[in-house]
Amino acid sequence: MRTVGVEEELLLVDAENGEPRALSTAVLALAERRTEGASAFETELHDQQVEFATEPRDSMGDLAQEIRRWRAEAARSAADAGAAVAALATSPLPVGPAIGQGERYRWLARKFGLTAQEQLTCGCHVHVSVESDDEGVAVLDRVRAWLPVLLALSANSPFWQGQDSEYDSYRSMVWGRWPSAGPVEVFGSADRYHQEVQALIDTEVLRDAGMIYFDARLSHRYPTVEIRVADVCLDPADTVLLATLARALVETAARAWKAGEPPAPVPVGVLRMAAWQAARSGVDGRLLHPLTMRPEPAADVVRALFTHVRDALEDSGDIRQADEALRAVLARGTGARTQRELLSGSEGLRAVVRECVARTRG
Repeated sequence: MRTVGVEEELLLVDAENGEPRALSTAVLALAERRTEGASAFETELHDQQVEFATEPRDSMGDLAQEIRRWRAEAARSAADAGAAVAALATSPLPVGPAIGQGERYRWLARKFGLTAQEQLTCGCHVHVSVESDDEGVAVLDRVRAWLPVLLALSANSPFWQGQDSEYDSYRSMVWGRWPSAGPVEVFGSADRYHQEVQALIDTEVLRDAGMIYFDARLSHRYPTVEIRVADVCLDPADTVLLATLARALVETAARAWKAGEPPAPVPVGVLRMAAWQAARSGVDGRLLHPLTMRPEPAADVVRALFTHVRDALEDSGDIRQADEALRAVLARGTGARTQRELLSGSEGLRAVVRECVARTRG
């Protein structure tokens, strides 16, 4: 059974007015004290956000418990610092982001200017274990076309600087400004992958391997494939669904590689169109079908993903829970739809943030 770990970035906000608060240093110190050094939290590029990472888990039930545990711990530590946490991929309210402390963050600010300054975005990264770099790259080559569907399922960033962006995942539009972000070509081998990464680093545009911001990559720290395409999800149940589908995609791709099935040669330019469409309408419009790259109703494309990974879901024992979770998302919508519905029935974006704070724990 492949293990799965999740990294979630959370927004720190004022509990009353919903505005982002630059309190990450205080929140992390309080979390460290509360957990007696066993904290799972880290700083991020901006002081208005924190990140936590789960342990690798082979049970989705265990993963769900840990995600809720660390969200709750983040909420408690933020409250002690006079703030709250919200699983929002962008701030609905206008914000002037504050770059975090540390040489790495200062370097990013100097090098990338406004691109770095505006990157107050919160994503969700899923790590799935692989046996080797060869298997990992084979997986990367075979999951490329399915990653926009994961983005659509996670879409949770409709608002930007106080207005509706008209995207379901505007975070992905902002994130795409980094020079190394987005979909990539078929590599064909681990050697080719590492050569490509080194060539990018050698340009000196990037600081190091940590800035390889591909939609999915080999982790430079763990023996995993790291799928980085998703928004942080408002509902923790959607995070678990994302992790479940990611593991099934990795397993399905690895089996295809071992069976000698070649990856689909979808051009990077077409993959960018698929990602844009997923960001634009999430699961409420049309998506590009990964097998044809033609637009079809989002619900049909989501079910195609489920069919694609069905065998892996059955073997891991996750098929019933994944089916129910997918039906739930299609029925109620993603965090993007939830935020818009909250706005239509509330007094404004501040009330939206307050309600999202309440929903973050699930």
